[in-house]
Amino acid sequence: MELNKIEILLEKYFQGETSIAEENELRNYFSSPDVAQHLEQYKPMFGYFPLAKEQMLKQEIPLQSKKRYVAWLSIAASVVVLLGIGTYVFYNYDNANEKQDLGTYDDPEVALRETQKALALLSNHVNVGIESVYYIKEYQDSKELIFKQ
Repeated sequence: MELNKIEILLEKYFQGETSIAEENELRNYFSSPDVAQHLEQYKPMFGYFPLAKEQMLKQEIPLQSKKRYVAWLSIAASVVVLLGIGTYVFYNYDNANEKQDLGTYDDPEVALRETQKALALLSNHVNVGIESVYYIKEYQDSKELIFKQ
């Protein structure tokens, strides 16, 4: 009966369904000298755990302080923020001093001509976009002929 119980516990152990008490029972069984012949192969696995408990790391591991890295990181971040603010203020100050042309015209005829130029330029770009849609449509038609969905 004991051997049958150990085999059932082993099966549960390999399925990951054992409790701590059942695992301790398996360790005790495999540490005893009367292990069944067909279960001898599992003896090193359960004999490893007491040996692992005894092992201690005697070498001291030096710990590095992360405080220095944080200090340098905060200083670098502050410098980047200050440079960004300085650049923004410098360029905006130069642009504010120049006379800004907002594209307004006093003469209505000049305004009409400039508007027609802008709309013609926009129309040319829209036509280029429409031509590329024709290529896509042609590709789609060819694909449907080949693959026949």
